[in-house]
Amino acid sequence: MPSGGKQASLTDFGDLLQPSEAAEPILSKETRAVLLEWLIEIQSEPELIAANIPARKRAIFDGPPGVGKTTLAHHLAARLGVPMLLVRPERLIDCWLGSTGRNIGTLFDLAAAVDEPLVLFMDEFDAVAIKRHASSGPGGGAEEERNSFVNTLLQRIERHKGFLIAATNFATHVDPAIWRRFQLQITLELPGPSECRRILQRYLAPYGLPKKALKLFAEAFQGASPALMREFCEGMKRQIVIGPKVGWDMRRDAVIDRLVTQIQPYPGQGLPRLWSKDHGGSKDEAVRALPWPLPLAKDVRDEPEPERAAAPDKVVPFQRAGGG
Repeated sequence: MPSGGKQASLTDFGDLLQPSEAAEPILSKETRAVLLEWLIEIQSEPELIAANIPARKRAIFDGPPGVGKTTLAHHLAARLGVPMLLVRPERLIDCWLGSTGRNIGTLFDLAAAVDEPLVLFMDEFDAVAIKRHASSGPGGGAEEERNSFVNTLLQRIERHKGFLIAATNFATHVDPAIWRRFQLQITLELPGPSECRRILQRYLAPYGLPKKALKLFAEAFQGASPALMREFCEGMKRQIVIGPKVGWDMRRDAVIDRLVTQIQPYPGQGLPRLWSKDHGGSKDEAVRALPWPLPLAKDVRDEPEPERAAAPDKVVPFQRAGGG
């Protein structure tokens, strides 16, 4: 919160992201269907209001770290053609008594006062929406303070008329009363085989792999988050560019083994096959099928057939009802 008489602004609480900065997420068929339905619902708000049914404007995403909850929220805001405020929990939570509740109130007041629509995206939501518990008596001041700001959050969510998306890695930590205030609860899973192939294609660019090699490589990443796949692909490209300059061993197996050692999956999320102790790294069959040096995508002749029409590079906002 600002001090010294400075008037508060939305950017005191997070980063304002514009629609033009959004990336297209790679989602499962089921998740795409749910989100498309929601976008059509929002577009159809006048008809819904005529039927005495408001369009839903609150959603909570849960799922393991790195599955793309922030990317998806930003993409949805871009499809709506509005900016997104990525609220940072550390900018809400304060050590002073009552300050966190006041910060929450100020955030929602500012969001309600903007002239144009805005998506509020509250990341790491469980930090501010944590389950309430009865005070433990003497010395329970911290518990009472936490209960107080969770009550404030609950009230402000109910009163908020704009778009609100929350995200958490720990759904069971969120207070159940707050959870119920979200009209959509969407669990994002780790990507399946088809999504893995497309994610690897995206992050390997400008390099590419033949269809069979890409399929095997994706299988070796099964169980990995999109964030882990991105980190691995970017690490490989970084090695290709920097390695020869610093004298690293640039043979394929040496590069892969360095990356597997340096880049680790999130603890407790399970190990993709590429990180298997006995058969992973350079010993994995996917690595043995990997062409080396990596070819540029434009030089790959055995490219996989597209599974569906390619999404446009540009995120296109939905047209508002009435031709706006």
